Amino acid sequence: MSVHVAIVYYSSTGTVHKLARAAAEGAEKAGAEVRLRKVAETAPPQAVDARPEWGRHLRDTADVAEAGHEDLEWADAVLFGTPTRFGNPAGQLRAFIDTTGPLWFGGKLADKVYSAFTSSNTAHGGQESTLLALANTFYHWGGIIVPPGYTDPVQFRSGNPYGTSCVAADGPPDEVALQAARYQARRVVDTAGFLKAGRAA
Repeated sequence: MSVHVAIVYYSSTGTVHKLARAAAEGAEKAGAEVRLRKVAETAPPQAVDARPEWGRHLRDTADVAEAGHEDLEWADAVLFGTPTRFGNPAGQLRAFIDTTGPLWFGGKLADKVYSAFTSSNTAHGGQESTLLALANTFYHWGGIIVPPGYTDPVQFRSGNPYGTSCVAADGPPDEVALQAARYQARRVVDTAGFLKAGRAA
């Protein structure tokens, strides 16, 4: 019985995109059917144009499909990825989440597995508070939150039991961060698989 996993993320310059791709690899290796989806860019063109790497990343990921409500309905588990914005998820991701009221009201977001990952520009730039802020949404949805915890040796190297995170100012995610994202996704798939099999029994 295949587990359906949606990886829904926002990335302005590519850091979270790389974590999302690693999470997709981990989920696929665990046997899941995966949809990698970005949320729409809502920043004004002048803001994007002010940072060449931002515009470049938009062009480089033009082929990644945008997230829709059908992806959340389809999924048994959802991993959300976002950069940190003042200790909170990026506005672009929040804008997408804020459109899901009809799904929530219809009970279509309940009893799914949820997890999250992030990046910040500095080591203490709000990574944990961003992940905890996303968890507040999962509580309202009636979701089952699955963090990585300290359940694998890589977590003692990555240092974040709340969800995979990295420091964008240090450059692209290193192999430890990518391993942590793959592991987190595998843990999500395993848990969602147990739940799906239990419901079918």
